[in-house]
Amino acid sequence: MLLRVDSLAATHEVAARLASVARTGDIIVLAGEMGAGKTAFAQGFGAALGVADRITSPTFTLVHSYPFGDRRTLHHADLYRLDSMADVEELALHELAEFGGIVLVEWGDVAAAGLGGHLEVRLERDDLDATEVDSSDQPAPAGAESRLIEITPSGNRWAGRWHELTELLSEYRC
Repeated sequence: MLLRVDSLAATHEVAARLASVARTGDIIVLAGEMGAGKTAFAQGFGAALGVADRITSPTFTLVHSYPFGDRRTLHHADLYRLDSMADVEELALHELAEFGGIVLVEWGDVAAAGLGGHLEVRLERDDLDATEVDSSDQPAPAGAESRLIEITPSGNRWAGRWHELTELLSEYRC
């Protein structure tokens, strides 16, 4: 499913709608280049779940855990600095998901094959949209927030919720 958002608020709204159908045990891979909006997506997702703490990038600590609801936890991981699959396995992401957790994994596409059933959310700057707005050969203005978001399920875990998710996100579909 391919979506287009034109603001940070819209990115947060897409994340919130996804959070509304997420369940404990889910692993959600956040993919995209540096600055594509992965952490911003995680912030919108966490806010929708009721996470009270400010969500920040776990680049150096590898995993931040945020309690929400009744004994549930949002785990926000970042694999950017890891060198091997053994390093990824040491994070025990499956275990974090199994015990009342939802796991968001930035840069998780590098380890997606080992994550089992998951949902991939790929964020990209919408350069085509920026050139439509500004036809000069200048780069998009600072703060331009237009993004393409591609959501792809892997495995059967999201099969029963896919129709509901596509309906919730229909206004953003390309």
